[in-house]
Amino acid sequence: MHTAVFELEPLTSPSCINNIENTLNTTKGIFSAYVSFSSKRVEAQYDGKLIQVKQIEELIKDLGYPVVHSK
Repeated sequence: MHTAVFELEPLTSPSCINNIENTLNTTKGIFSAYVSFSSKRVEAQYDGKLIQVKQIEELIKDLGYPVVHSK
């Protein structure tokens, strides 16, 4: 299991959290995802054999949330 952290631009409402978490938590290869509204960060636990960091970043971007930095 691997962990990736994504820093986002400021989130506009708490519903953003649900949108990101629901999408990531139902994506094959992601075990869990947590969004912190105050720190503007997404932390995802994932299986590197099934999904890569860039793919997770693209999922977040496709939802309309620009990723400022990922690690």
